Amino acid sequence: MPRILTQDLVPGMVTAEDVYTYNNQLVLLKDMELTDKTITKLEFYSILSVRIKDDTAGVAADISQEGADLSYSQKIKASEEFKQFKHEFDNAVEDLKGKVNDIVTLNAGDVSAEDLLEETNGLLKNADTGFHVFDMLHNMRSYDDPTYVHCLNVSLICNVFGKWLGMSDRDVQTLTVAGLLHDIGKLKIPEDIVGKPAKLTDDEYNVIKTHTMEGYNILKELDLDEHIKNAALMHHERCDGSGYPMGLKGDRIDNFAKIVAIADVYDAMTSARVYRGPLCPFKVIGIFESEGLQKYDSEYILVFLEYIVNTYLNNRVRLSNGLEGEIVLINKMDLSHPMVHCGSHYIDLSHEHGLYVEAII
Repeated sequence: MPRILTQDLVPGMVTAEDVYTYNNQLVLLKDMELTDKTITKLEFYSILSVRIKDDTAGVAADISQEGADLSYSQKIKASEEFKQFKHEFDNAVEDLKGKVNDIVTLNAGDVSAEDLLEETNGLLKNADTGFHVFDMLHNMRSYDDPTYVHCLNVSLICNVFGKWLGMSDRDVQTLTVAGLLHDIGKLKIPEDIVGKPAKLTDDEYNVIKTHTMEGYNILKELDLDEHIKNAALMHHERCDGSGYPMGLKGDRIDNFAKIVAIADVYDAMTSARVYRGPLCPFKVIGIFESEGLQKYDSEYILVFLEYIVNTYLNNRVRLSNGLEGEIVLINKMDLSHPMVHCGSHYIDLSHEHGLYVEAII
């Protein structure tokens, strides 16, 4: 019964013994078949390795030998490119953690955008179209996202989004830093509220909402572009006036903050949380289509949705009726309901009432 590092576990392996935390809290039972969600749970509880039954320990090897039968997602996860990206991503998170903590605790006035973006730009070196970044991030969605990981995700999304919008190189770099620092105020919020694995009380939610002003106060005296400071302050403002902290509408919201807001919500909803798994991107796209056109600037949200949905072409999906297939065509008038090739037939979800993409697999 080999002991396998948690980072090397794959769905289909079966536990050979009960798995406990360092303080003897039971996490998984013996004879449990691992899934993306249970592997995420092990990561969350900082379980470093697990004993796996001999007859399932070869699952990872089988996956690499049967590439022709793998889903699009499995092929990405098995690729050396993904493994390298994840390694560099983990390093970038640690780098960001150190630099952001210095800003908060030392009020480092000599902080530079170039220094902040050093690791982030490394992750973007092969991301000419943006498809690369979203392929990588989507397949890391099983990991629970603390504030630093979320900020790095939003930064990467902002970089790609800015290019989709045709922004200048300088503005793209400014937007990328804005994404990196948008939630810096959360470091001033008590951890038991930020990391609470349950619904917040009204009082706790009011405390959370102060992170926008806290973030602005941290950044306001630093030698950074005003758009970056405004993004920290305004990324929860909404064009219909329903946001916070000031209830601003339309043109009163900084344009960079409007862009960061879309990236922020998309990443938060498609990432795993302690209290839930990641939401299917097509469900999030549907929410944006039905509720977001009033809350987000149409100049930005329509571009984002049209591009983002195309990053999921060729992905294998499971439909709400249990059928599985590959996305082969995007419906421009109904982005959250693509055409899916299932076996010998094609299903246009825009014409199938009540049928939808339940998960990307």
